Amino acid sequence: QKLPSPMDRIDDWFKILPRALQYWKVVPHKEDPLRVSLVPKDPPKGPLRKVMIFYPRKSTAYDISTTEIVIAFHDKGIPATFEVVNFDRKTARGNALIEEAERDGYALIFSTGSQSTAWLWKHRRNGKVPIVSVCSKDPVQLGQVKSYNRGSGVNFAFTSLNVLIGVQMAYLRTLKPKLKNIAILVDSKNISAVKTQALPLIEAARPDGIEAFQVAVQDPKTAKQELAELVPQAIERMRKTDPKLENSLFWITGSTSVFVEIKTINDHAGKVPVLSVVPEIVQKGPDSAVLSIGVSFQSNAQLAAKYGADIVSGRIRAPKVKVGIVSPPNIAVSFMRAKAIGLQIPFSLFEAADYIYGYDGRPLRIAGRDLLREAKAN
Repeated sequence: QKLPSPMDRIDDWFKILPRALQYWKVVPHKEDPLRVSLVPKDPPKGPLRKVMIFYPRKSTAYDISTTEIVIAFHDKGIPATFEVVNFDRKTARGNALIEEAERDGYALIFSTGSQSTAWLWKHRRNGKVPIVSVCSKDPVQLGQVKSYNRGSGVNFAFTSLNVLIGVQMAYLRTLKPKLKNIAILVDSKNISAVKTQALPLIEAARPDGIEAFQVAVQDPKTAKQELAELVPQAIERMRKTDPKLENSLFWITGSTSVFVEIKTINDHAGKVPVLSVVPEIVQKGPDSAVLSIGVSFQSNAQLAAKYGADIVSGRIRAPKVKVGIVSPPNIAVSFMRAKAIGLQIPFSLFEAADYIYGYDGRPLRIAGRDLLREAKAN
């Protein structure tokens, strides 16, 4: 009988992606089901530095970020071990974990997700251990730092999962030069998505006479049922100024409870294009957004990993680091969805896209790699 692998023994809150397993051994904690160690299989020379990756809850986005971080540390030859911990959004547990990091001389903490970053900013800034945010919404719009061009002045180095709103609007005007309506799909309880993705878009659209409005899920547990009612209601609202719905679109924010319901949204959106700020929601097959203009979890994590590696190596100091912004944004296109709704994708967006899925729904370009060209070359 086959023995269970280390991954099989980890509770389902954490999954590292398989491509990291060639470099890292996964060691579940015997006494704490919300904790796992990642140990290098072939450690570089030098003393191993301890790094903590701080989760608030289960999320595939956080797993992608962790995978990218540990691969980057391997590729850069930085001797390190990682403790991935889920503080479960409990203050006592969070404080105990950070006190452990300070007591045991951890070199770095990655604050994974907006909830972790907000908690650490509130409770543990000015701490002894430098912190790098990853997979977290914009710190300027959340009031955590005053501008993009200055550091935090404390033990935080921030990266942003957001695209600057002016850049986003420019791309939307390229897609729909006569844009009239943007229905913004958001989880009302996801405060960071409301503050950094919904409200700024509403403000940015107003001077151009574009009506942007929130379509807000009230309870994440009933998002599917709510969206089945909210999306048709939004269409009726858009028809008032755009009877043929030729210049209207849906915009999915980074609210997990919303974007996981992409099939439900598509089923009720009809011919109105469904776009997303999350590039990963443009994906293989029919259950996909038609277009995304945003920052992928992978790109953001690679930037955060660079910040973290430079801090651990002593090349930079967390208090002095400017906010890390991915530029240009990641653009993703599904021609399968575009064909299904009769949407013409401007050539400039096709040319700039990092991710492209063809008319049959299969990937043609992933992270800038031309898969067809690679297949022909092989």
